[in-house]
Amino acid sequence: MDLLACCRHIVRKKSNGLYFYLYFCRKQMAGGYGCSAFFRKGRLSSSFVGNSLRLLLKSNRKNIYMMKFKRILLKLSGESLMGEQGHGIDVKRLNEYAAQVKEALSMGVEIAIVIGGGNIFRGLSGAGKGFDRVKGDQMGMCATVINSLALSSALGAIGVKSRVLTAIRMEPIGELYSKWKAIEAMERGEVAIISCGTGNPYFTTDTGSSLRGIEVEADVMLKGTRVDGVYTADPEKDPAAVKFDEITYDEVLARGLRVMDITATAMCKENGLPVYVFNMDVVGNLKRVLNGEPIGTYVHA
Repeated sequence: MDLLACCRHIVRKKSNGLYFYLYFCRKQMAGGYGCSAFFRKGRLSSSFVGNSLRLLLKSNRKNIYMMKFKRILLKLSGESLMGEQGHGIDVKRLNEYAAQVKEALSMGVEIAIVIGGGNIFRGLSGAGKGFDRVKGDQMGMCATVINSLALSSALGAIGVKSRVLTAIRMEPIGELYSKWKAIEAMERGEVAIISCGTGNPYFTTDTGSSLRGIEVEADVMLKGTRVDGVYTADPEKDPAAVKFDEITYDEVLARGLRVMDITATAMCKENGLPVYVFNMDVVGNLKRVLNGEPIGTYVHA
């Protein structure tokens, strides 16, 4: 074989058990199979590592992506909420998102969600039209609150409890965000919906979601977009674009790929928060990711 199999193990020890995440990828290199283990917290037995490697050797799949997440930060695109109508909130798309979140909850995963506001107003584009940048970003923050309330309502309609938290004080619309409120909600089986980004202008919702993912100690940030992963170029504009199964943050920055803005990318890299980019618009994809199907791109340090 001319492939080197890399096995990454990220272990997170919680009071209610040991949860593990496995990521297997193959890189083109001369030689045989190799295995590398990376530890965050806790320990893995040699038999566990051995069994994992045997599973890899038995498989003929190009990529094996296995995981069991305890807690995720789900980043949703505001623009995706427009659906086919091109503006505002598409109720069909909203309900599909809510159903996927409910399905993920039934798998025992704790969920925090950050939604963008691009379907209503985007601060940066507003600045290009003559809006004051600070006011424009504040309008964008309000747009994320509207989307958060819409998702909370859709979840409630199918029996899922949620808690809307805002980075800017605006009771009774939502509670002022704190790490502890979000974690408390998730541990009770509720969905923590966090809005207003960082609460400050000049920061994107990608930066806000990275910050919140780190704060609530998420195992991964699942970035739901309109495309099925990270490509060498925009696949909507360049038909020759090639998709990555996995890529490092350093390579993302070196290639100038627009996975997230530079601030969000650097924050995730420095704090060891991996990101998995996938197409959330395909019904059932969130469950597929949680079941370990390699349908997107894994971005890591």
